[in-house]
Amino acid sequence: MSQSERTSVPVGERLRAHLAIARLDHSIKNLFVLPGVIVPLSVDPALFNLHLVHTLALAFVSITLVACSNYVINEVLDAPFDRLHPVKKNRPAARGLVSTPLAYVQWLVMMAVGMAIAVTLSRLFALAALILWIMGCLYNFPPVRTKDVPYLDVLTESINNPLRMLLGWYAVTSALIPPVSLLVAYWMIGCYFMALKRFSELRELQQGGDHGVAGAYRASFRRYTPESLLVSVVFYASTAMLFLGAFIIRYRIELILSFPLVALTMAIYLRLAFQPESAVQNPEKLYREPLLMTSFSATVLVMGILLFLRIPRLEQFFLPTLPTTTSSSRFSSHEVAAEISHGPARQRPVVLKARGDEKQHRMESAEMEATETEVPGTEPA
Repeated sequence: MSQSERTSVPVGERLRAHLAIARLDHSIKNLFVLPGVIVPLSVDPALFNLHLVHTLALAFVSITLVACSNYVINEVLDAPFDRLHPVKKNRPAARGLVSTPLAYVQWLVMMAVGMAIAVTLSRLFALAALILWIMGCLYNFPPVRTKDVPYLDVLTESINNPLRMLLGWYAVTSALIPPVSLLVAYWMIGCYFMALKRFSELRELQQGGDHGVAGAYRASFRRYTPESLLVSVVFYASTAMLFLGAFIIRYRIELILSFPLVALTMAIYLRLAFQPESAVQNPEKLYREPLLMTSFSATVLVMGILLFLRIPRLEQFFLPTLPTTTSSSRFSSHEVAAEISHGPARQRPVVLKARGDEKQHRMESAEMEATETEVPGTEPA
């Protein structure tokens, strides 16, 4: 489109273009917020009430506005590169249908409204929302522009996964501390999805015959190869499952029953990445893949049920058979006495209690009581 055509875009078409660059259809990614909502509710179901429903509605509006703000600036800054892509050249900004000054206003206004809502919910929610917006800036704006740096592009884009989880978590409660193992697992599974998206994009562009187009469109493709991306996919998948396993063993052993479904969903997603014009390149279109959606829905349903279900026999099956140490056993009797004499410490956020910690504490308390009741100079009965 020539410069004269760009300046004579009808008002209606320009408004539709500005609405399109907000990518409201990408709001399906807000589903990544749900684990942050469900996990704390599984720990304390009493947190669920009508007020929480209202809070979650506001939280989703806030998250959508902040995320869409990032999409707007992504469209504007990527327009020169999108014109080199066989499909993305049809995006509104690449076609010249968007007013750049107006797009910058749109970017800032959406962020400001989203943050204004966020600060009414909680300080930690607002902080997580701000970090989500900042990561979008680091990803898109030069000279940092992490999307042009191999591997860093995947890591910084996928950090939005744990940030969305934190947003869901802090919309529910600020009293419980999210487990690091769960956050890292969520980050790495996001890296797995993003690396496969990069692999599918690069593979398709290279199969088009002109390898120079891939590097011109995305700077990181000058250093990536399909093989290196697949190697990174294995790393991200392995790390995600390692940390998910750590969370499951420590907090929710029942979730181990969902592992086959998790593995199946990841395998189906990997297979999709090899298809031409794969939906993996456009995650908002993944709902069109019936096999993936069936597997994903089953995984979510089973994991959701298992979070609220207790299976004592499963706990017994995985009881430790080797000597273990716990954090509670590291406190000396002098530290316990000092805590008692000086009174309780100031109130702190509650860390999710690991399975077995309470039982260990009861056993240690019973041993201390038995010791205190012994008569000096006599042998215990």
